Amino acid sequence: RHDEDVPNVDSYDFGIGASFYINATKAPYDKHFHMYDYITKELTGVLHNNFNIGKDGLKSISGHSMGGHGALTIALREGNSSWKSVSAFSPICNPTKCPWGEKAFAGYFTSAEDGKGHDATCLVESLESPAFGDILIDQGTADDFLVEQLKPESLVEAAEKSGQKVTLNMRKGFDHSYYFIAAFIESHVDFHAKYLIQ
Repeated sequence: RHDEDVPNVDSYDFGIGASFYINATKAPYDKHFHMYDYITKELTGVLHNNFNIGKDGLKSISGHSMGGHGALTIALREGNSSWKSVSAFSPICNPTKCPWGEKAFAGYFTSAEDGKGHDATCLVESLESPAFGDILIDQGTADDFLVEQLKPESLVEAAEKSGQKVTLNMRKGFDHSYYFIAAFIESHVDFHAKYLIQ
């Protein structure tokens, strides 16, 4: 992270602080920015091989904000043979249609079209059958990023078209903070437990 060879910019929404959970194809980021592979191969491999976590495909994935985007897109791309369940807090649901995602995809990919393969709304819309029994999302109504950046309504609309069940809980008065996650994390643990306990 602090290697001078790793390119970075002074911005919270791009560079080292914002990988968007993709494998970059555009220089200078293509050499080091492989967060998609890190999550789906390296990290899961370490957990499985060293701690016996994720055995027999018993893995769930969850995240917050950009991490929520990552959780949704990784699960949707890899499918239920790799992940038993997926949930998110305040995820970026339609990054090809919001400033954060447009900036990231233009900077990391050689083609803007590549971003569609990492957009949860586009991925859900393209489903021929449901990928998961349910996708759980919690979103605060007082989140400053809700309208411009997060766009959960786009994902819900795509899910209605494709038949993928999405449970979207709009939590009155909650914002984008840690306290929001702390308030509802237990329900997400319970949600994943239903699919992991066999």
